[in-house]
Amino acid sequence: MQVTAVAVALLSLAMGGSAQELATFEPSFPSPWGAGGPGWDEAYEKAHAFVKNLTLLEKVNLTTGTGNQADLCTGNTGSIPRLGFRHLCLQDGPVGVRYTDLNSVFPAGISAAATWSRSLLRRRGEAIGAEFAGKGVDIHLGPVVGPLGRDPAGGRNFEAFGPDPYLSGVAVAETVIGTQSAGVVASVKHYILNEQEHYRGTVSSNLDDRTMHEVYLWPFADAVRAGVGSVMCSYNKINNTYSCENSYVLNKLLKNELGFQGFVVSDWGAQHSTLDSANAGLDMTMPGDGDYGGAYGSWWGGALTEAMLSQAISQWRLDDMAVRIMAAFYKVGRDTKQIDINYSSWTLETEGYRYWAAKMGNQTVNQHVNVQAEHGALIREMGAKATVLFKNLDKALPLVKPESIAVIGEDAQDNPDGPNSCVDRCCDNGTLGSGYGSATAEYPYLIAPATALEEQAKADGTVFTNVKGNFDLDAARAAASEASVAIVFANADSGEGYEALDGNFGDRNNLTLWKGGDELIQAVAEVNPNTVVVIHSVGPVLIDHIKTNPNVSAILWAGLPGQESGNSLVDVLYGVVNPQGRTPFTWGKNASDWGVSILFNSSEASPQQDFAEGLFIDYRYFDREKIEPSFEFGFGLSYTTFTYENLVATPREATYTPASGETPAAQMYGFLDMDKANAMPPEGFEKIPKFIYPYVNDPTPPPPVDIDPPTHNRSAQPILPAGGPSGGNPDLYRIWFVVTADITNSGDVAGTEIPQFYISHGAPTEPKVVLRGFDEVVLEPGETKTVAFNVTYRDLSNWDSEAQDWKLTEYPKTVYVGASSRDLRLQQELIIPN
Repeated sequence: MQVTAVAVALLSLAMGGSAQELATFEPSFPSPWGAGGPGWDEAYEKAHAFVKNLTLLEKVNLTTGTGNQADLCTGNTGSIPRLGFRHLCLQDGPVGVRYTDLNSVFPAGISAAATWSRSLLRRRGEAIGAEFAGKGVDIHLGPVVGPLGRDPAGGRNFEAFGPDPYLSGVAVAETVIGTQSAGVVASVKHYILNEQEHYRGTVSSNLDDRTMHEVYLWPFADAVRAGVGSVMCSYNKINNTYSCENSYVLNKLLKNELGFQGFVVSDWGAQHSTLDSANAGLDMTMPGDGDYGGAYGSWWGGALTEAMLSQAISQWRLDDMAVRIMAAFYKVGRDTKQIDINYSSWTLETEGYRYWAAKMGNQTVNQHVNVQAEHGALIREMGAKATVLFKNLDKALPLVKPESIAVIGEDAQDNPDGPNSCVDRCCDNGTLGSGYGSATAEYPYLIAPATALEEQAKADGTVFTNVKGNFDLDAARAAASEASVAIVFANADSGEGYEALDGNFGDRNNLTLWKGGDELIQAVAEVNPNTVVVIHSVGPVLIDHIKTNPNVSAILWAGLPGQESGNSLVDVLYGVVNPQGRTPFTWGKNASDWGVSILFNSSEASPQQDFAEGLFIDYRYFDREKIEPSFEFGFGLSYTTFTYENLVATPREATYTPASGETPAAQMYGFLDMDKANAMPPEGFEKIPKFIYPYVNDPTPPPPVDIDPPTHNRSAQPILPAGGPSGGNPDLYRIWFVVTADITNSGDVAGTEIPQFYISHGAPTEPKVVLRGFDEVVLEPGETKTVAFNVTYRDLSNWDSEAQDWKLTEYPKTVYVGASSRDLRLQQELIIPN
């Protein structure tokens, strides 16, 4: 493995030099075959029984999408009519069922993470899963932990759970468990290092082996340990090989080291080859079309059949693709829970074409099934509990029947054309409830803050004034100057890079508020000493000038709260909900404070983006560089106060043993007819235009090919030291210490504290602290509860690139419990046994 060469190249770039060689990782073959394991064995038994009855064409059909807009769902595999097996339906997205009606829109991932609540994350996953199941979806394209959020301007950061690997890992695991409990396969994405939208289809994200393990791979490992059925490979290259044909990240890291037993699906159009992607570990291609100048209009389909007939790909590899897909299907119970697909992604009309691309099959395509249940109440609760209170001078909040309020700013208002008027929410009109792109869904409704605040004002007898725009500053000042409290709104948006919004190509061009938000806030604060600022944004914005303004009495970050936005906010402003939100990222004072930047301009065919900062992203970088942020990672205020005491670290008897031994040999399931004439379409068969099929174009026997021995090797393979079933070596998760602390509500109202657990690994080149635990503690005034944090070997160790394993270093390990990454109130050094 060329880890040292990569690290040296990155170091050279960091020091102002230039890398002489492109970053690489050593290829890893053969592609590991699924073998079941805890939580998977029954599913694998069923998958083996199913796949052994399939023909060559049926196996290929299972792995290949039928084309963009070819059928009802965002993504559709081929079907197996002979066995009564309908095509598999894959659908966006992370906040709700995309392209349908009568569905919910949940808080975005970044807001869900801001709750720091395992129970809410689980319930959100359960509700999302139930809605997908109710529409007939088999595979939910979510949740997201890539991008992780290396750069705060990254366009799709809001889809994920923030830049801390531990917090993201907990959030993705809870979401996966919740979603799959509803009988839908979760597909965690985008694997891996898809950290910006500019050049996402050509950029190479280059980094060292240790950073990969300790930062970016970490949450994916938690998803695998949670039993996720699918992983989506991303558009970008990793060390100059495309993710979906990168044998290092798919074969070695995901399927070998992490023991992933499900299937890998490509992002839409992220496949670039037939043989390389198959041998590197891709199991399903979406949407299926590609290689547009080739014989089949697809890298797989008929091209994969040709490759099988020529034996360029071995039977066991195709069988493993099919087994993995079906094992995920059975693991979540799709064989008993699947219902008919009752919607079309391509029209909201009741009648329409089933095969949209071909404009064929006119029928009832939308049954308008309402899957919302009572999820609005959960969305409202999450939106409130995700709201972060940053500033609250002289107990300006909660509001108690103020004499008058002025609501000011476009971000408080309804979109005059309706919340779904812009395709994929690609506009910034009215209040911001989500980012834009494929990670959106159609709102059933969107409660604007102004609507909810006006309703509350009527109930309280409060005089209500509403200034709906951002740019009439005289009107804003006039309204604010007459109000007991002025509530001013501003936002900042971002999204997916297939669409530009106000000159922002997905990624944000800067970290300022949009539509003159800064000027609006300044104008209001000039005339009202009780100005409350509410920000809806996809990530951090530069607000230190707002923080230090003495007339700004309160600041709230309301994130991207989904359909109940206004109601959630009113619950916090008026004290129905005591804020428990904690920021899942750092808020710097200057854009340069994060030490990284989006690669906006490049003349290279494959732009090189070197992750020279290594482990030091977000608060880790701020700590190393001793940069004072506006608000640190994990910060958030409450309407009460909390005290911490009595830190105790109790050791447990535990050891770590590197994994060893060998896997079983690869198996083959069923007989493949290798007569190419039998892979032709049946006589009289009429193809649907623009539909991808597994058939070959002519019966001429394929020419002989050179067999690549490593890719075809089906013998038993060595188990990696860090390897093991579903998440890696089980010893990584053994508990070495239990750390406890007492948390007391020292205020006069009930509230929820989020105690956070950090570890220092001790080395001078390490981050100062890294998050390794948190809890959600509900406390009445004067009440004390004891929280406990389980400290695993994985928490205590570091990745050793030479040993290719997790190792305890000789440096002292110190644990901290506190209210944020910089408010560390208790600490103790751990005594590590030999």
